[in-house]
Amino acid sequence: MKFLTVTAFIMALFFGNTTKAQRMVESGTYNTMLKALLSHSVTEVSAKKAHELKNATFLDAREKAEYDVSHIKGATWVGYDNFDMTRVTNIAKNKKIIVYCSVGKRSENIAEKLKNAGYEDVANMYGGIFEWVNNGYDVYDSSGKTNKVHAYSRTWGIWLNKGEKVYE
Repeated sequence: MKFLTVTAFIMALFFGNTTKAQRMVESGTYNTMLKALLSHSVTEVSAKKAHELKNATFLDAREKAEYDVSHIKGATWVGYDNFDMTRVTNIAKNKKIIVYCSVGKRSENIAEKLKNAGYEDVANMYGGIFEWVNNGYDVYDSSGKTNKVHAYSRTWGIWLNKGEKVYE
C-alpha cells in the first residue's frame, strides 16, 4: 500500500493539470492521484452530486474508529477490514446507495461487493469524505455536528484541506 501511495502521489505531482471539467474534485493534483489509485470499476459520484441527492443511503466503508470521529449525517457504518453483507440486509436492492471512505479506494471495493451481491444502484463517492469536507459539507459524531475528520494517516491527510485532522 505504501508503494501505491507514493506512486499515486508522484503521478499527481507530474500530471495534476487536468481541467476542471475533467475532474470530480476541486484539486487537479488530488484528481490525478485518484485517477491512478482507483480502478473506476463502479459508478462514481462527486461529493457535490452526492450532497444534492435526496433519498440516497450513505454507507461508510472506513473503520469504526474513523466513523466515530465523524461521518456524513445518517450514514450507516459498514466497515472495510471486517465488512459483512449482513450489515446491509435491511437495505432494498434497488435503493440508491452511496459508499464512501477517506478518499474512495476502500469504498470502491465495498461498492463492488454490493454490486456483485445484486444491489442495483450503487456509487462510489469520488474523493471520499475528504472531498465532502473540502467542499464545506457538514460531518457529525455521536454528539452532533463536528469539525473533526479522521485523516487516516499523515500521508493521506494531505488531501484533507478543511476540518480538524485526527490521526488516532
